[in-house]
Amino acid sequence: MSKTRVLVVDDSAFMRKVITDIINEDPELEVVGKARDGLDALDKIRELKPDVITLDVEMPNMDGLSALARIMEVNPLPVIMLSSVTKSGTEQTVKALQLGAVDFITKPSGHISLDIESVKDDIIRKIKIAAGTKKKLTNFNIKEVKPLPPPDVKTIKKVDTSRQLNKLVLIGTSTGGPKALHQVVPELPGNLDAAVLIVQHMPPGFTRSLAERLDSLSQIRVKEAEHGDAIVPGCAYIAPGDFHLTVCTPTPKTLQVSLNKSEPRGGLRPAADVMFDSAAQHFWSHMVCVIMTGMGRDGSEGLQAVKRCGGKIIAEHQSTSIVYGMPKAAFETGQVDLVVPLPEISKAIVKMLLQ
Repeated sequence: MSKTRVLVVDDSAFMRKVITDIINEDPELEVVGKARDGLDALDKIRELKPDVITLDVEMPNMDGLSALARIMEVNPLPVIMLSSVTKSGTEQTVKALQLGAVDFITKPSGHISLDIESVKDDIIRKIKIAAGTKKKLTNFNIKEVKPLPPPDVKTIKKVDTSRQLNKLVLIGTSTGGPKALHQVVPELPGNLDAAVLIVQHMPPGFTRSLAERLDSLSQIRVKEAEHGDAIVPGCAYIAPGDFHLTVCTPTPKTLQVSLNKSEPRGGLRPAADVMFDSAAQHFWSHMVCVIMTGMGRDGSEGLQAVKRCGGKIIAEHQSTSIVYGMPKAAFETGQVDLVVPLPEISKAIVKMLLQ
């Protein structure tokens, strides 16, 4: 079987060597070339035709975001971003995921020779997952997202906390999810008569940047969930990295965010299964549950609890799922009411809320 061909792009010669050595240790992978910046990467892509690219965010001459935009425009390929955990790094990474990067890896921040071992398995695993998305990216029409307002302009959306909560939308997603969320959440109407709870598998720090970016593009309010938040219609709450998002009822017919660090479920925290189970236990009215692109089976157990409470289940169609793991597992439960491609999910949510 032919090996997966990888192009490593980083302005640090040391990082290029370290990442190359890690990749070449795996018998299924091989580094076919290295590039020092975005311009060099574009030349190497044309010359070497790699299957997967690891791409640093911050580089001279042409940075990772600019190079990614060109790659996705001219010849979409699976790209994994290498990100720092600084605020700037997380914001740039979320932008990259919106542009079409399949996933990201956080760069070691301490003693590099020791820290790199902690992300070694992550690098190998994500490259192999990304390699499987090559055909999907080539065939998938990436939707243009409306431009952000200037960075110095912050739109404050007023949320009426006195509105009665009678409808709840639950969304679970993983690999490819940030891109998918950028196509679903901004399409929800500003007068949405429901609250939205979201689990996106991401490490700490990145979920806040994701929430802020989605908020700037959406008609509804989007925020990273905080412990004790009142859950109200017209607002979306994203589970923070490394916390399970559950709900509680402080008074009858009111719902509140309850974050915790209980044991990971299926190796995941946050986990969609945990959120779905909690909503099914505490919510008293209409629920719509959505499973989108992602690796694994998260959500497939919890959605059954939602279904038993009368909730409706939507799964993303295989044709638009960057990784058809979570939606497939959901479909195989036999509990899914509707399977639709990504561009139709927001309309399907609104329609189901009216039923």
